[in-house]
Amino acid sequence: MTDIRHDTPEKTLDDAIVKDFAERFRGEVILPDSPSYDEARKVFNGMIDRKPALIARCAGVADVMAAVVFARANELTVAVRGGGHSVPGYGTCDGGIVIDVSPMKGMWVNPEKQTVRAQAGLTWGEFDRETQAFGLAVTGGRMSGTGIAGLTLGGGSGWIERKCGFGADNLISVEIVTAEGKFIKASESENPELFWGVRGGGGNFGVATSFEFRLHPVEPIVLGGVFLYPIEQAREVARFYRDLMEDAPDGLGGGLVFLTAPPEPFIPEEVQGTKLVAIFVCFVGPVEEGEAAIRPIREAIPPAMDMVEPMPYTVLQTLLDAGNPSGMRHYWKAGFLDELPDEAIDTAIEHAKGMTSPMTVVALIPMGGAVARVGGDALLGLRNAAYNYHILTQWPNPADDPETHIAWTRGMDEALKPWTNERVYLNFIGDEGEERVKSGYGPEKYVRLAALKAEYDPENLFRLNQNIKPSG
Repeated sequence: MTDIRHDTPEKTLDDAIVKDFAERFRGEVILPDSPSYDEARKVFNGMIDRKPALIARCAGVADVMAAVVFARANELTVAVRGGGHSVPGYGTCDGGIVIDVSPMKGMWVNPEKQTVRAQAGLTWGEFDRETQAFGLAVTGGRMSGTGIAGLTLGGGSGWIERKCGFGADNLISVEIVTAEGKFIKASESENPELFWGVRGGGGNFGVATSFEFRLHPVEPIVLGGVFLYPIEQAREVARFYRDLMEDAPDGLGGGLVFLTAPPEPFIPEEVQGTKLVAIFVCFVGPVEEGEAAIRPIREAIPPAMDMVEPMPYTVLQTLLDAGNPSGMRHYWKAGFLDELPDEAIDTAIEHAKGMTSPMTVVALIPMGGAVARVGGDALLGLRNAAYNYHILTQWPNPADDPETHIAWTRGMDEALKPWTNERVYLNFIGDEGEERVKSGYGPEKYVRLAALKAEYDPENLFRLNQNIKPSG
């Protein structure tokens, strides 16, 4: 029915073995008969309903090491969970062990060096709160509940990427527990090949336990929000936005978004439920410079609703939260657009008008800026695309026929193919198989990743991810 792969081994664990493991584990071991089991096994995507044999909520690195060794010794399927936002449901499994690092929330900011060491259990909302105390930030998730680990390991796209680069571009080092249960560090000087691979290679090489980032000055008050227009103006708005972004300063991020007006008090009742096009604005830099950058929009195409204003960066990072509550049913597609000609815009608008769920959004995210200036050997080397499109189809009702929403999503994705290249940002899609993963990196880099996988995880213990098969 869907592109989501299920890993469902049959495994029975001896009670004495589990009891011994739990007694040596500092965190919490949650079993199917535990009162908190059903809550603990939930993930962001409501379509995912899996039942692990146990959930190991790690209190520290030693717990992660112990959980990996336990999984290997008992031949358990391993799922690694941070924020639980993986749309294919990689953060859980049937019959195996969930290594849950979400309790690990230590964080140490060095404002003088503009760096931070952050443990893998943090969400971006928690991360931003600490760094913004010093007027600093790094590119993070567009939803505050997203975990820092999965997003960064997959690349780290976010609103401020045009100014600061992807999250992975700002990594200084990563601490990892390998498939052998060993604790190692990866940086430019220690295990440099592994460091290359984790900056976009996902959780294929081990369980990341902490990240060291290079931070950027981002003032606590930024210019942000949305301009809203009726869908009838979409062609005019989209073409103007495309032309504006061709020469926009790096500080101007955001995107062009198609959505349905929500039933919120700030939306006029007669507008609620209608299709809209929005320009999402996030400007990194002085507010007055941001106002100058977006003035052409206000003057050329005055929005029906102008909701762009100075606001705390931490608030801007939560603007999508209300429209993306945990537990909705999700199906996603994505791709890179080499260009955005009029015909591509018209195609996107036509399909957006037929969105099958009022909670679905389609985002066209402009690339360029700092993202485009990272090249050469970088794993995520495709930096010259014009836009990264993201189709986030979600619906609340389990009784809905998922094929209705899935078919529409696939249809729009297919319609945009004439303007896409073979690559994809893997954090934005479901489980589409090995060939799609290969295309995400390109053939040469995939071969290099497969060799790295063979070195650090030859038995593919960490396979619940956008999986890279070990060579050989």
